[in-house]
Amino acid sequence: MPVGNSTHHQLVGLLYRDHRGWLLGWLRRSVNCPQRAEDLSQDTFVRLLGRPDLHALREPRALLSTIARGLLIDHFRRSALESSYLKELAQLPENLQPSPEEQALALDALRQIDRLLGQLSSKARAAFLYNRLDGLSHAEIAERLGVSVSRVRQYLAQGLRQCYIALYGEPQ
Repeated sequence: MPVGNSTHHQLVGLLYRDHRGWLLGWLRRSVNCPQRAEDLSQDTFVRLLGRPDLHALREPRALLSTIARGLLIDHFRRSALESSYLKELAQLPENLQPSPEEQALALDALRQIDRLLGQLSSKARAAFLYNRLDGLSHAEIAERLGVSVSRVRQYLAQGLRQCYIALYGEPQ
């Protein structure tokens, strides 16, 4: 193992030891599930492992809370997505409802799409969904978002690029 990598892991270990309790308390105030708070805490420190700039860190709690806040937003967005899906399913007649396995597969697909589109700005994501799911024209989307039609085209291109990357990888 390279020395730099070992030093990096030691820094993350120190941050974990010194700030895990604080972060866990902060997360518990944000979610009503102690297990979810624990998971988010662990995910926060896992994200630190991928950050190369820890040696110059001045405010570790600010960084930890920023990472954790992003994970919380992702968690709440996924929960809202799942809840919306389940509400829609409940409105279907019983004979048309998918099996539990099909529901799980659909939820997984929705999470993957959400992760994919989550890399876009909120307006780009909205424009893409308005166009692809609701079938709105560029002009209708521009009016809803309060932007120009050319900006809507840019947003749609960003969404299509994300889809391309998901299917084929980064363009060469």
